Amino acid sequence: MRYYNKINNFFPIHIMRALFFAFIALICAAAVQSCISDDFNESSAVRLRFSTDTVAFDTVFTDLGTPTARLKVFNTDKKSINISSIRFKNSDSNFSMNVDGVSGRDFHDVEIRGGDSIFIFIACFIPETQTAKPFLIEDKLEFITNGTEQSVVVEAYGQNVTRLRNTRISSDVTFTADRPYVVFDSLTVERGATLTIQPGAQILFHDKAAMVVEGTLKAVGAPGKMIDFRGDRLDNVLPDVGYDILAGQWRGIRFASQSFDNEMSYVNMRSTKEGLRIDSCGSTDRSKLLLVNSWLHNSESTALQSKYAKVDAYGCVFSEAAGAAVNLYGGEHRFDQCTFSNYYLFSVISDPLLCLYHLFPDDLSNNPANPLMKAEFQNCILYGLPGDINCGDLTGANVYLDYCLLKSNGNDDDNFRNCIWGEDPLFYTIRSDYYFNYRLQPDSPAIGKGNPAYLVPLTQTDMDGDSRLNPPSLGAYALSPENTGGK
Repeated sequence: MRYYNKINNFFPIHIMRALFFAFIALICAAAVQSCISDDFNESSAVRLRFSTDTVAFDTVFTDLGTPTARLKVFNTDKKSINISSIRFKNSDSNFSMNVDGVSGRDFHDVEIRGGDSIFIFIACFIPETQTAKPFLIEDKLEFITNGTEQSVVVEAYGQNVTRLRNTRISSDVTFTADRPYVVFDSLTVERGATLTIQPGAQILFHDKAAMVVEGTLKAVGAPGKMIDFRGDRLDNVLPDVGYDILAGQWRGIRFASQSFDNEMSYVNMRSTKEGLRIDSCGSTDRSKLLLVNSWLHNSESTALQSKYAKVDAYGCVFSEAAGAAVNLYGGEHRFDQCTFSNYYLFSVISDPLLCLYHLFPDDLSNNPANPLMKAEFQNCILYGLPGDINCGDLTGANVYLDYCLLKSNGNDDDNFRNCIWGEDPLFYTIRSDYYFNYRLQPDSPAIGKGNPAYLVPLTQTDMDGDSRLNPPSLGAYALSPENTGGK
């Protein structure tokens, strides 16, 4: 008893318990280790399993690296296996890989324990060529395990591009559809110069890049050959969802105060930080911008903002913005056969679809130098998650909405005439599926409700090239037997 008492003097009972349980834990850990076999299966019948049989990159710009693609390699056997060789079939492959944190093209004796797996990260680099159209680059990633060969296809489409860095256009220039243009920082059209962009051209912008028009822009596409203004990320943010869905990839386009007579027809502009911005010129005597059959969407602020200028839009969609889809300050505006909607994904939408400022006589007291707003909205749709207009009462303003469908419940008056109130236009858009399509379903209340008197040559056909019915449907898209929303 004295012996144990002496021990207890040095080791209190709680320490003795801790030592006892630590000893038990060591025994259990050893038992578990003994259950895991470090033996290798050396049979030629062993087969690896792969997360995919083809690692496919989206379009890869030449002379620029790609984000990495991931391949997972599984060992489904209970025993460990040794992969004697992992390499690309072509010794001069455009692809490279990283295995266990080491980059290279050829690896040997890579072990995978039983029931475990490894990741292989693959990248692609394609040198520039003279080819205009995309071209396929293909290779095979070969695995040899116990003398048995397996392979995974790796492929990418290379695309040569015209690179623009701090580019200033000082004389008339034409951008063609032969190859995409990538703007890495800024593209400026100087005063007195005209930039013409042909149908089907792609103008892609790197992170934080922007376009400023001090001269004139003529971006005129055609049905089936829309002009793209977008970010330069062509890969996917989710397995089946492209980076187009992410706003803020580039800054946007700004028309400076001295710029006039611009045209954007059949343009798809998206994924911006600031959208399309029109600086104040303080005058409506000359057209600032004509927009025809275009889609401006997915902006961290507004899709379109115009200040004290003359802007006309026909057959356009303005959608997906953290703020208003369209902000108008004074000036003179006409919107025919347009759709204003907003199902923005990445933040709470801060403003109604359409925000109108400097439109009442009292507004002149704060800003007497600029003209009050004159605006007409005809055969349009205003419907989405937020409210439709920031001014519910337009009495006293020179602003008129004729034959428009609005989300609000209201009544016609001197400013709202022959409108459809509180009806869902039944777009094909499904926000939860990241699907944004503002064509009308066959049972939409907007079908055939437009006034044919408002049809002009610019609105005879829609963005798809489909002829409008007579009477026309409201909004940017016609509904014809050939166009039922499946495009």
